[in-house]
Amino acid sequence: MIGVAGTVSKGFMAESIGASFQRDYYFDLECRHETDTRCQLHLDEALCGLGLLFTESNLGRQAFWLPDQVLVGGIQPNMIVGMLLGAEFAPSACMDADISLTPLAGADPDDLPSVESLLRHELIDLFDGQYRAVQRAGKLAPVPPFFWDSSGRAAVHGPVTTALKLVGESILIDMATDPGRSQAVLDWITDVSIALVRHFALLAERPIDEVHVGECSGCMISPDMYERLVVPQFSRIGRELGPVRWHSCGASDHLLEAAQQIENISALDLGGDTSIAQVREVFGREFPVCVAPLVDDLRADDSRGLLDWADGVLDANAGGPLTIGYHLESGYPLDSLRRLHERVLDATAK
Repeated sequence: MIGVAGTVSKGFMAESIGASFQRDYYFDLECRHETDTRCQLHLDEALCGLGLLFTESNLGRQAFWLPDQVLVGGIQPNMIVGMLLGAEFAPSACMDADISLTPLAGADPDDLPSVESLLRHELIDLFDGQYRAVQRAGKLAPVPPFFWDSSGRAAVHGPVTTALKLVGESILIDMATDPGRSQAVLDWITDVSIALVRHFALLAERPIDEVHVGECSGCMISPDMYERLVVPQFSRIGRELGPVRWHSCGASDHLLEAAQQIENISALDLGGDTSIAQVREVFGREFPVCVAPLVDDLRADDSRGLLDWADGVLDANAGGPLTIGYHLESGYPLDSLRRLHERVLDATAK
């Protein structure tokens, strides 16, 4: 199966309909549901031919979106972890939220807080209480933290990406010069991710059928270092939670053979400058792949670059299961996206 799936950014919705994403959006469930519903209604009415979903990039899926769903603790995974460590939440009216950076800067791995103490944090209590309150009221379908739709797909950030957020760039130096120290941090991050996903899956009585692991920064790591320090973390997630959807933002040809060693890897989610031909050579023709177009092509006034890229991807894919997934930002020409959808539809009809 070959298709196109588009998600939509907060910036686009802020510009299009004046939606606002201040703190209430994340912590007041009535505000959250009203805003998400209004955004999705606009997409369904104004841009119906594109089948767009208002959700975080590559996380929620149109097939599993419910009109009555409300996201409890719908905050990016590594930001929730950061808040448990004392980072300040920093929302923005017209773009994605963030947190104050590096709450673990300079911390000794031996002094990292226990997973159990994080699970007792008041933020976890808040999300637990909100979930149960919505469940009791029976009017809306609550989606627990670390999940983004009605499915069993959970999402966490990868250990390196999370470490960069929480520790800072020193983690990369440690990975090269002090592997033992860096491994202790990566182990701890994986422990926390597994515990949090399990906690909320149990709360919601929701089986985990896949885990999207967003290792956005993984493309900066050498194959040897990735194999030694990162693959074991992914494999633990694959063993202890469920099948792994491996994400790497940038050019990741050099990591494909290492990624193939991840236990229980089930799908790839890639940046557009990773070779699909090489993906098929390493993983085979039947392995599910999602690939994102290049940002420069998406924002270009002329659609030729985007369509040429799509033609190359479709040709290299050789008919395997493929989704071209994009995240619509303010300023992307909509006509180019319509042509992309048409090009993929034409290719699948042949």
